[in-house]
Amino acid sequence: MPNPRDLPLAITMGEPAGIGPDLVMRLYADRDQLGLPPFIVYGHLDFLKARAERLGLKLTLAPSDPANATAVFAEALPVAHIDGLVPDKPGDPTPLSGKVVIEAIARATDATLTGATRGLVTAPIHKAVLYTAGFKHPGHTEFLAALCDRDGTPAMPVMMLAHEGLRVIPATIHVPLRDVPGLITYDLLVETGRVVAQSLRTRFGIAAPRLGFAGLNPHAGEGGAIGREDFDVVYPAVQQLVHEGIDAEGPIPADTLFYLPHWRRFDAVIAMYHDQALIPIKTVAFDEAVNVTLGLPIVRTSPDHGTAFDLAGTGNGSTASFLAAIRLADRLTNGAMLEAAAE
Repeated sequence: MPNPRDLPLAITMGEPAGIGPDLVMRLYADRDQLGLPPFIVYGHLDFLKARAERLGLKLTLAPSDPANATAVFAEALPVAHIDGLVPDKPGDPTPLSGKVVIEAIARATDATLTGATRGLVTAPIHKAVLYTAGFKHPGHTEFLAALCDRDGTPAMPVMMLAHEGLRVIPATIHVPLRDVPGLITYDLLVETGRVVAQSLRTRFGIAAPRLGFAGLNPHAGEGGAIGREDFDVVYPAVQQLVHEGIDAEGPIPADTLFYLPHWRRFDAVIAMYHDQALIPIKTVAFDEAVNVTLGLPIVRTSPDHGTAFDLAGTGNGSTASFLAAIRLADRLTNGAMLEAAAE
């Protein structure tokens, strides 16, 4: 059985009209000075060659598979080619490339599930274009969860944004703010807490993770005086996790919880809604935070930004978040986290 450290990471090319392909190839061009682990890109070979030429990158790209990608990586960018029509038109998304984008995600996920690759890093996609190509999922993460459902037991994917020791999880994500109070349920918070605690133990090597729960309302509801949700829902869920042996605390007023000395008391914080989670992490690490999907049987990371159509094809735009996503996927799949915890 191969050593996981000898296997490549799988990277999906993402939306061809966006900045994802640019960042992958710019990082590969600097692979030696960055000390990047071997990876294989799932996408369209001729498109990637055209984009590299547009960017002025003198790269060799080679059709490859996971079995030879590590050996190829030093001399050429390994590409698992997917047939289809993918025009090189930065900033101009087209449904023509949708089937290739979808197939790239499916094949890279399958390679990781079967152990041919050791982790998955996904470039940003543009869902509106994919819907016209038959994409039937609310988003990228839900598609990955469906692909990982091999035994009829659906995964519960949980979105985490991470930067160094700071980690935050939005309990609800892309929903209108007016719907959040009704979506914050006892079961959702308990299940989210369980997934986060388990992932911190098994992926991040934190033997006894500490979880903080933000309050939904100002001052965490002040005992029900400013809304009942924190008193009636968040507090009982936290107490259930404590009963199960998980070190959990909350609800804590969000305006004090995310003060850095308080935030660092916890290995992860569960926020109640999207902006409550993302504003603090982007304030302290706008270009370097990583999106990590917990609750899947594979490691999946992605940069914490979108397609950036205005920057595609220009050679501009920060590679920091994509680089951090690759490095975190590498650490989570080569035993580095668990080894550090054992020392």
